[in-house]
Amino acid sequence: MNKDTKRFAIGTLIAAAAGYVTGILTAPKSGKETRQDVKDTATKAKREAEKELKKLHSEVSKQIDNAKAAGLKFKTQHKPELDKAVATAVTAKEKAREMLTALHEGSADDKDLKKAIADVNDAVSHLKNFLDKKS
Repeated sequence: MNKDTKRFAIGTLIAAAAGYVTGILTAPKSGKETRQDVKDTATKAKREAEKELKKLHSEVSKQIDNAKAAGLKFKTQHKPELDKAVATAVTAKEKAREMLTALHEGSADDKDLKKAIADVNDAVSHLKNFLDKKS
């Protein structure tokens, strides 16, 4: 992405956020109703993220099991690569479990949650692709 495109994208995001905030603040609702709407939207977003993370946690567990089973068939040349992919997936799975616990305790940070989802998603994709190529 070149500098101009990046600047335009950042400017668009800032303008959209400013428009959203302005819309909320000038809405014909009371402050209490607006705060409740914001709270409801945040709660819904966290529930959706938790649902996605649980799904990915299950999927990465399944792919780890598949990879371990397939590892018994692989020749020595592919084994180190498979072991590395499995180790990465196990780490992502542990982070996902930690984030799920943090969500339940109410101490999850949005940035960490998004990173955990991305990491687990990447691990699942990597294992699937590796197993598809080597099978």
